[in-house]
Amino acid sequence: MKRNMFLKNSLMTIISSTLFVTLVQAETPDADEMWKIIQQQQKIIEQLQQKLDKTEKKVEIAEKKVEATAQEVEAAADAIETAQTSSSGPGWFDKTSVGGYGELHYNSKEGNDEIDFHRFVLYFGHEFTESIRFFSELELEHALSGEGKNGEVELEQAWIEMDLTDNHRLRAGLDILPIGIINVTHEPNTFYGVERSEVEKRIIPATWWEAGIGFNGELAPGWNYDVVLHSGLSTTTNIRSGRQKVSNANADHPATTARLRYTGVPGLEVSGSFQYQSDITAGATTQSNSATLFEGHVDYKHSSGLGLRALYAQWDLDNELQAGRDDDQQYGYYIEPAYRFPIGFIPGEAGVFFRWSELDYANNKEEERIGFGFNYWPTQQVAFKFDWTNIDDVDANTSSDTLNLGLGYQF
Repeated sequence: MKRNMFLKNSLMTIISSTLFVTLVQAETPDADEMWKIIQQQQKIIEQLQQKLDKTEKKVEIAEKKVEATAQEVEAAADAIETAQTSSSGPGWFDKTSVGGYGELHYNSKEGNDEIDFHRFVLYFGHEFTESIRFFSELELEHALSGEGKNGEVELEQAWIEMDLTDNHRLRAGLDILPIGIINVTHEPNTFYGVERSEVEKRIIPATWWEAGIGFNGELAPGWNYDVVLHSGLSTTTNIRSGRQKVSNANADHPATTARLRYTGVPGLEVSGSFQYQSDITAGATTQSNSATLFEGHVDYKHSSGLGLRALYAQWDLDNELQAGRDDDQQYGYYIEPAYRFPIGFIPGEAGVFFRWSELDYANNKEEERIGFGFNYWPTQQVAFKFDWTNIDDVDANTSSDTLNLGLGYQF
């Protein structure tokens, strides 16, 4: 080894130098004195050689320890890499997402006050690959569920989506139907008012999910489409109560939904949806009970803070749902101008809105509603809400007022 040669050469140099100095400083020795000097130098050489041997052994031991440590580090790195590429997939935790929303409501109507944690929702999503993904929505309503309780635990979304091309996708599973504004985007911080619009609750009816398979994508810049074949309603009177919620649902009478949506202008969404129910009663009667739903809306948010929502939805039923009731057409619409602005003296933004709506739904129940209110967003994902609404029951010729307070969040 080069290091050993270096040490030996250094040793010989030291010995030679010592001998040279001794000979120079002393008088010329005779043969006996020279022999004694050589013997003394030999002892020094032997002592230094022993020290050199010990040093080499220590160096060899240290090298073995370093080599063993390097092997341990390499083994640990291999173990980590093996764990990350196990059957659960590389970096699965990085491709799994969790989110959700919730809303607390205080409602006062004609002296009846009620407070309710209306919804607690969790989202779970996962990307299997760059082109295959999963999404789900699990909801607890009214804080408690079970026998004798007001609440329910509901699975509102659980679907798989696959990219077919850069612009077109296949989606299958449990999914929200692409109809209306709030049915698709219903997080509480995204709309005005504590309660969801009555038109979208009674006519569409939000939140409405079904099991099915369909396609969605972009036809041209700003133009998007959805086409879905899915399970249908089962009702003879009330559209909203006809949601089967994919719980042992009747699948003998499928339905189809299609939507065309334009978003080519910043802040603007113009959309139209059409749905066909082959039998809205799910075979409950022997009559022809096909039904169609048309929905159209505009949702516009200007950079100045001005906003406008307007929606119209109408059901056309092939026959009356039940004898003696004229339910062959149910409809509703609302217009909602709004203005959102920064507050200045506290963080966040505020918004004020006015909503006028009219609807005619199950059992010829006709209502006119006029309301206003405001939202306060301390951050984009949290909203404090207030609204007041006057409800005019046209058939009963009665009027009532409601006042609502709410807190909503999304993450």
